[in-house]
Amino acid sequence: MDSRAWAHAGAAERGRAQRRTPGRRTRKDWSCSLIVASLVGAFGSSFLYGYNLSVVNAPAQYIKSFYNESWERRQGHTIDPDTLTLLWSVTVSIFAIGGLVGTLMVKLIGKVLGRKYTLLVNNGFAISAALLMACSLQAGAFEMLIVGRFIMGVDGGIALSALPMYLNEISPKEIRGSLGQVTAIFICIGVFAGQVMGLPELLGKESTWPYLFGMIAVPAFVQLVSLPFLPESPRYLLFEKHDQAGAEKAFQTFLGKEDVSREVEEVLMESRVQRNVQLVSVLELLRSPLVRWQVFTVVVTMACYQLCGLNAIWFYTNSIFEKAGISPEKIPYITLSTGGIETLAAIFSKSLDTYCFLVFAAICLTGAVYFYFVLPETKNRTQAEISQAFAKRKKACPPENTDSTASDTKVTRKPEPDPASTLDNYVKNGVV
Repeated sequence: MDSRAWAHAGAAERGRAQRRTPGRRTRKDWSCSLIVASLVGAFGSSFLYGYNLSVVNAPAQYIKSFYNESWERRQGHTIDPDTLTLLWSVTVSIFAIGGLVGTLMVKLIGKVLGRKYTLLVNNGFAISAALLMACSLQAGAFEMLIVGRFIMGVDGGIALSALPMYLNEISPKEIRGSLGQVTAIFICIGVFAGQVMGLPELLGKESTWPYLFGMIAVPAFVQLVSLPFLPESPRYLLFEKHDQAGAEKAFQTFLGKEDVSREVEEVLMESRVQRNVQLVSVLELLRSPLVRWQVFTVVVTMACYQLCGLNAIWFYTNSIFEKAGISPEKIPYITLSTGGIETLAAIFSKSLDTYCFLVFAAICLTGAVYFYFVLPETKNRTQAEISQAFAKRKKACPPENTDSTASDTKVTRKPEPDPASTLDNYVKNGVV
């Protein structure tokens, strides 16, 4: 499950906990070790995931030029445009493929190494990926960039599975939902940071774009040197290692109190319950009629979330704005608004508890209504005809027939303009 969706679920749990035990949450629940674990874990994990979503956007034109130069040096001729598009698509999408591989690996790694050491080992993927991608230009090998993106995807898949488990298992149930928000917020901050670092004034230049990928090593190094000083998940110590003394010590560190007998008993009770639960395989789960609608609901929800195009926006923001007619020098700064808005939404939503989904539903409904009434049909229509449809909505008076010399003369003062020049005039006059 994507960590942002996990954070929404955590917020719902937090709301229920508040209603069950009003006024119970105190500042004592947030111990220093708990805060450090959440911040360090999120900075070295979910922050990097968000950063890698947006970091490829700003240097896209420089990376494509690098691919073309490398190809010409090896083959003796420039790269075919279709081949260049394929290579760029692979560079962008292989991050998601690596994420799938990492997600499939995390169960085995987490059971053997534990939550904390899984996150520590995962930093090795991030640092090696950063070195590969940062050195690709100097080595003249674009394959290093592609492989680095894949390895970074593996890092993201492991991190977004292991980090929520770790934070969930070390936090008191009264603030578990609030702590879960840290993961989602740091993803948004990572996206925004990638956009900021990609500005031309910083690292978004032809000579410095490899350092955008080299920066990945910084959060990974911070987590690598900080996390060893924090305890392992107490639930992992009890469930997998049967180390009650170690679990009690971990609870004492994270909860900031000596008497943790209630928490230990809750975990032991949970363990006894789980022993009586029959685990089924994925195939058995899909075949079971008892949970068919639950599975179907989860699949539809996650499919809508993942296929809504959100991640594609981070990968192709500059291209989208360029096609929309925004001047290239303004695009990096307009791109910042997308990351900033998502960060604010992540911070202020989950205060809405489960009602945050009503906000999302209202936004989607408003967008659907707007597109239904405003957006003209574009199928089998030229750019000029589409512009005419928008112009009519603004009560402008564009020419109805672009082949009419008299009509074109009245509007553009030029005889027999082609559709492209007509469209240019609309742009100049603020019609489009």
